[in-house]
Amino acid sequence: MIAAVAVHLPEESLTSREVEQRIADSGPYRPRPGLIEAVTGIAARRVAPDDWQASDLAAAAARKLLANAGLDARDLDLLIFASASQDMVEPATAHILASKIGARCPVFDVKNACNSVLNAIQVAEALIAGRQYRRVLVCTGELPSRAIRWSVRDRSQFAESFPGYTLSDSGAAVLLEAGAVPDGIFHRAFTADSSAWEVGTLPGGGTAYPRDPEATYFRMDGARLHAAFEALGPELIHQALAEHGLTWADFAVVAVHQVTVPLLDAFLSRTGLTAGSLVPVLPEHGNLASASLPFQLAQALEQGRCGPGDRVALIGLAGGVSLGVVFAHL
Repeated sequence: MIAAVAVHLPEESLTSREVEQRIADSGPYRPRPGLIEAVTGIAARRVAPDDWQASDLAAAAARKLLANAGLDARDLDLLIFASASQDMVEPATAHILASKIGARCPVFDVKNACNSVLNAIQVAEALIAGRQYRRVLVCTGELPSRAIRWSVRDRSQFAESFPGYTLSDSGAAVLLEAGAVPDGIFHRAFTADSSAWEVGTLPGGGTAYPRDPEATYFRMDGARLHAAFEALGPELIHQALAEHGLTWADFAVVAVHQVTVPLLDAFLSRTGLTAGSLVPVLPEHGNLASASLPFQLAQALEQGRCGPGDRVALIGLAGGVSLGVVFAHL
């Protein structure tokens, strides 16, 4: 059912040392040189041009996917924009994206932080299974660089803003089709602990903070976020494997949302995964948000690590907080 995938990464790369220098040049606080990479394992991240929007990143990935698949945007039955980022509050960014690529189908947005794409795949599969649509394109355009605080007052504000310095701009597209592979997606399971929603926010633009400039920056308590993910536990993942009698060795590729190297190492320890099963995103690309899983799948396909008939696992972690597991045959 996952018929094709494509990604778009902006050309400009910003190193962690350059991030630290920009913070030092923009305000009174000066982070210790080398701190960001030492704490996160991230050496660089991508930054989109100033005149690009989230929909532009998604459109670039969508055009690449359609060209590779020999399709026209008018061949789509449904377009879903699934991202933590958005061009504006109204209309749905999916409309803007559809206009840019020339799609003439129904559209809507799905938003669930870094699990946006995984949830959109869940929705698309259900709609295809219900015979409402046959060909659905899920796209994301992540532009977190617009919400990063550069002028930092003190160490406390730096810590609150720190997760923003891990994030990378990116675009991705995933095509789902009816009957592309029998039993294509054969497991899907999601869980959430919404009591932890306050640990990471970008408050601006909603009804709570409609016009407060201070609400336009990422705010996050990294320690509490880590604790919230640990509290969710690995049971959902272990149950998924047990239900199908599978081990990690049965998957050609396991794509896991990657935030920082320490968090990824902790996840591997709790789930029994090995680094060799993964497609590296860190340190060269940073946290790709909802584009992380399609990026890993696209890289694995390009590198010949997986192909038609292979099993792949997509495991998503997101603020809010939520965990998702999808198993599929390509």
